[in-house]
Amino acid sequence: MRRLLPALTGAALFAATGLAVLATPDVASAADCTPAQVVANGGFESGSSSWTAPSGAITADSRQSAHSGSSYAWLDGYGSSHTDTLSQSVTLPAGCGTATLGFWLHVDTAETTGSTAYDKLTVKLGSTTLATYSNLDAQAGYVHKTVDVSAFAGQTVTLAFTGVEDSSLQTGFVLDDVTLDVSGGGTTPPQPGDPTRTPVAPAYTVDLTSDASGGSWTGHESVTFGNASPTPLNEVYLRLWDNAHGSCPSTPITVTNVTGGTPSPLTVNCTALKITLPAPLAQGQSGTVGFDLGITVPSGADRFGHDGAYNFLGNALPVLAIRDAAGWHLDPYTNNGESFYSVASDFTVTLDHPTGLLVPATGTSVDTPGAAGRTVTKATAGKVRDFAWGAGPFTKISGTSAAGVKVNVYSVAGISAADSKSMLSTATSAVDAHAQRFGAYPYGELDAVIDNNFWFGGMEYPGFVLDLVSTTALTHEIGHQWWYGIVGDDEYNGPWLDEAFTDYATDLALGKTGNGCWNSVSWASSAERITNSMAYWDANSSRYSTVVYGYGKCALHDLRRTIGDTAMTTLLRNYAQAHWYGVSTTAEFKAAAQAATTVDLTSFWSQHRIDG
Repeated sequence: MRRLLPALTGAALFAATGLAVLATPDVASAADCTPAQVVANGGFESGSSSWTAPSGAITADSRQSAHSGSSYAWLDGYGSSHTDTLSQSVTLPAGCGTATLGFWLHVDTAETTGSTAYDKLTVKLGSTTLATYSNLDAQAGYVHKTVDVSAFAGQTVTLAFTGVEDSSLQTGFVLDDVTLDVSGGGTTPPQPGDPTRTPVAPAYTVDLTSDASGGSWTGHESVTFGNASPTPLNEVYLRLWDNAHGSCPSTPITVTNVTGGTPSPLTVNCTALKITLPAPLAQGQSGTVGFDLGITVPSGADRFGHDGAYNFLGNALPVLAIRDAAGWHLDPYTNNGESFYSVASDFTVTLDHPTGLLVPATGTSVDTPGAAGRTVTKATAGKVRDFAWGAGPFTKISGTSAAGVKVNVYSVAGISAADSKSMLSTATSAVDAHAQRFGAYPYGELDAVIDNNFWFGGMEYPGFVLDLVSTTALTHEIGHQWWYGIVGDDEYNGPWLDEAFTDYATDLALGKTGNGCWNSVSWASSAERITNSMAYWDANSSRYSTVVYGYGKCALHDLRRTIGDTAMTTLLRNYAQAHWYGVSTTAEFKAAAQAATTVDLTSFWSQHRIDG
């Protein structure tokens, strides 16, 4: 997803968050663990119970508002030299391999500077500084922050929030719904040296019915899957990604009445659900789990949200997590980019909705009449990594690319007919341009949903993209059909593998050569690498777009100049074909690039900070 588009916005949309990067991988351990949330009174509804806080800091004062409930913690905001500290002792069980601190933060300030951090909030666990915020992070509402604290497993430490204000111009730091989720024990680790990604070949069947607005859906989902690994599967994990948009344990995605296994409590800020299988699945065996599903779309023009009457349901369906050589991938949700990592899957999704709502969706859709005033949209999609849809009174226009791909553009009110037609022209051209370079588009049709109120540049799902009116952004999101969709990757731990490759493909589709772009590279620190994970970029969010998109695509342009245009064209097409419906890694791409040339690329990778 192109979360940041400076050329479109005129400024980066995220300020630096200051999150510390901890080295412990966010995967489940083999030890026994009872998933739990270990912060007491994290919503402050019981006053100062379990917290050490200055008098009056925990409050329901009407001058600020709570994220949920009625109470919150308000540090500083005096406009004079002042320090407030809010703290609580927490114990992280030794057997839990994953621990994620989460909290909602609102910063308001009277400071007028856009460059100097006069007033600061520091978040510590024990003696380790996890994050630092300042008056530069001021925003109108709450923002959810998360950080991996798995390295503290087995310790009792003090969680502390300290606000320090200088002598003038107030800054208030408002906190609510503090959580520390621990999980990951009691799972089956892979055998040493077993890199097998499993579960495999998931087949999802979903039947949902909406309310009159298309913003609330209820029904049933099931998934059948196999175990490709020689290590038995004792459990699976579902990722309920959109629960990150709620206030755990109050969530917009609900799973109830689970069959085919025994569910555990939600973990990882309510985005991970462990289901213990009735018996271990050996290699080659298959299983099925099912559950009732409820979805409530929150307000906001987001990948999961509604902009007035228009609903966007990205990542709303629970999907299976992957276990590989690192263990179960239970990474936290990031709003700065993507955390998603899944294998190619089949979806059959039936959506019953009011006839007045159009429902663009992943896959190929067929509409049939339902009950009075309702329509049933059945969407089928094969070999895709996720399923997304929208619902609203969109205006729809359609066309077919020169290569025969059907393209539908769905526009919200306020998008002119001319802009819709322009986006249709862009989409039909882009899908063919990318297909010519990397391989034929396999998904039959492509839906583009256009809304200029999106706070981001665009967002990709298989056969379904969300976008502003922008030729560059739409060409980029369609490029993701190959780099993320067809050729998958671990988007949390290797975001450059889809974002840099897609931005490079976008340049080629738009006739841009990238000449000289590497000359503008300036690293912020020795730790900054193109191949860093989202844990690093969430801690350094103001650099994410610059490095992953900008420097990443420039490195690929430099690689093309190093090995030659023909060799680079052949390399990328062959690499895409070799990883068609598979998963790309940095190591595999580097090996393929080296095999494509007689030039020793060792120094190239080092110069361009491409590790792995």
